[in-house]
Amino acid sequence: MRRFWRNRPPAVLYVATEGPLGWSAVRAARREGIPIVSGFHTNFHNYCKHYRVGWLQHLALRYLRWFHNQTACTVVSNEELRDRLQAAGFSNVSILERGVDSQLFAPQRRCAELRREWGVSDEDLVLLYVGRIAAEKNLTLAIEAYRATRRFSERIKFIVVGDGPLRLALQKEHTEVIFAGTRTGEQLARYYASADVFLFPSETETFGNVTLEAMASGLVVVAYNYACAKVHITHGETGVLVRFGDAKAFVESACSLVREPQAINRMRRQARQYVTHLNWPRVIEKFETLLMSAGGRSRTASSSSLTRTRLAS
Repeated sequence: MRRFWRNRPPAVLYVATEGPLGWSAVRAARREGIPIVSGFHTNFHNYCKHYRVGWLQHLALRYLRWFHNQTACTVVSNEELRDRLQAAGFSNVSILERGVDSQLFAPQRRCAELRREWGVSDEDLVLLYVGRIAAEKNLTLAIEAYRATRRFSERIKFIVVGDGPLRLALQKEHTEVIFAGTRTGEQLARYYASADVFLFPSETETFGNVTLEAMASGLVVVAYNYACAKVHITHGETGVLVRFGDAKAFVESACSLVREPQAINRMRRQARQYVTHLNWPRVIEKFETLLMSAGGRSRTASSSSLTRTRLAS
């Protein structure tokens, strides 16, 4: 990276991962005097408890703080996360909202043929989860909620889209659930639009883009009241919010929802209507401004340093 950037130095660098590649990029860029903006996309420190190494959580947070404080600015997706990181000692934290492609993810992509493949009719209810199938996503709670809803109606199906280390075990244990594997692009958009309710029980999100994709597709999202859901869902109007970490309430909320088909239809329409203004061009413009600002601060600092050196000599 240092050899490449000496020949073609970027005006500013954006680092989206704190792993070995991100660490190497920050180290090389600092040595070459390239301004850096970093993105905080994953609560890695919160993953520790899901992998039975909770004792590492504080150490992981210390590393993340050290990593991001080497950059000119750390970008996060919402005020709640910004406040948490600032309280933990992160400096220069800025908010960059997220958008959604409401042309790709749209109710018009609902596919009767796909629903027939799932074994459901137009009158049946389809619950959906999209994301990584791993411990930190709390997918077992979504399955528990699905099974609880089946006590009220057997005309309910649960579709899981995605892959991960728990897929084979969960697929073997829950044979009534359809595990569709990884889907992308228009195919993913059809899966979203062909469902009715989106179950998202994760407790470790920095944002959760799938929430906006589901809303844009005309689904009712059931999620904990934090991150993307807290910012963009109005409870009972554009989705269902559950008190954070309350697994029992999550299951009860899903059950209450499936008993109100009229409420589902109303919230589906209102969710779609709400997200249509969350377009990406507006987000990209702000991102560009953040990058240019970081580059400008770096150039100003370099000029001031050079001036002081000349005066001293």
